[in-house]
Amino acid sequence: MNFELLHPADQITLMMERIYGYGMTTTSGGNLSILDDNGDIWITPAGIDKGSLSRNDIVCVKADGQVVGIHRPSSELPFHRLIYQTRPDLKAVVHAHPPALVSFSIVRRIPDTRMLPNERKICGKIGMAEYALPGSEELGQKIASVFAEGIDTVMLENHGIVIGGPNLFDTFQIFETLDFCARLEIKANRLGKPVLLSEEHFDTVKANEDPHLDTFRPNSYSAKERELRREMIKFIQRSYDQRLFTSTQGTFSQRLEDGSFIITPNGLDRKYMGIEHLVRVDNGKVEEGKRPSRSVKLHEQIYKQHPHVDSVIIAHPPNIMAFAVTEDMFDSRTIPESYILLRRTPKLSFGSIYTDPEGAAAIFTPDTPIALVENNCAIVTGQGLLNAFDRLEVAEYSAKAIISSRCIGEIVPIDEQKIRDIEEAFGLA
Repeated sequence: MNFELLHPADQITLMMERIYGYGMTTTSGGNLSILDDNGDIWITPAGIDKGSLSRNDIVCVKADGQVVGIHRPSSELPFHRLIYQTRPDLKAVVHAHPPALVSFSIVRRIPDTRMLPNERKICGKIGMAEYALPGSEELGQKIASVFAEGIDTVMLENHGIVIGGPNLFDTFQIFETLDFCARLEIKANRLGKPVLLSEEHFDTVKANEDPHLDTFRPNSYSAKERELRREMIKFIQRSYDQRLFTSTQGTFSQRLEDGSFIITPNGLDRKYMGIEHLVRVDNGKVEEGKRPSRSVKLHEQIYKQHPHVDSVIIAHPPNIMAFAVTEDMFDSRTIPESYILLRRTPKLSFGSIYTDPEGAAAIFTPDTPIALVENNCAIVTGQGLLNAFDRLEVAEYSAKAIISSRCIGEIVPIDEQKIRDIEEAFGLA
């Protein structure tokens, strides 16, 4: 999707649909705006259901103050206007009240973006604006004063979050990523104390950001590959809708034949990805003109070493990742389904997937289909797309159940004799 070619009203409608649909604002809460090339502000209306906005509901506030539209502009227009006046480089603003970020705002803390390798880079520096009456000029001044420091992401005391960016698409990605960080930190604190990445860890990521692979031009696409591309896109979008992926995080791959596989590209929104964006990797070479996921060498090694694996997912859903960013170990002995699908769930060291993909890949034997990587990701393997997706979903739901159980009683895992019964009954021994 070429987001920049959409009319401002369509952009706002599309993004509000995502924000409301994924539970990051309420019917009456939150507002989005775009500053266009004419100096006009397009903004969500006041008092209109966020769950059913249409392009005709979006209000245009002209540079001279004239209001064009069938509704009044959002009551928060003053701070949108002041942000644009203070920071002419910003062309879009997102303001909302997702529960996790509200939790931080009411304890007046900023979520830590150092638990995983990419979030700090996406979110940048984060500030905090003092409380003031919603819709007031005072609130606008307090928010604008933080933006004046060159900060693009501002937590509001007892209120929510405001983010500015060069366009609404990039601004949404920052918003979504920070909300993810907040949800992850909350989950992790229910298990123990989150472990943060050091500068040395970030240096390791930076040194391995761009996998250098030769390219090739495909002569054709088989019917099998076309069908697998179609199925993979369905599962990528489903993973996003299930909040197992975010717009910037989450990788699928699928084995083809003769040493080749297809994989998600680097840097594209998972919500709008299409079959044409997927990248074929053929004996160490990638499709010309495309950038595969930065984890491509790890996927390649898993397929090379393990003929039983046909699909790989790398993801960062917040419940299972709470175990990756703390010292707690995830135990699948919760219900039979979890153990049958997940078995052992070891942790790999943070740097292993960068510096030793061959060694990291070796762990995915038939009785180890999933592993966590410390402060990094969950890696799930399967005999096909559905099997791998099912395992990822079960891992996240099982982790959620374990975290939730901490506040109601002592966890009682399935004992060893019952585990042996499961293994015998389902041919896992």
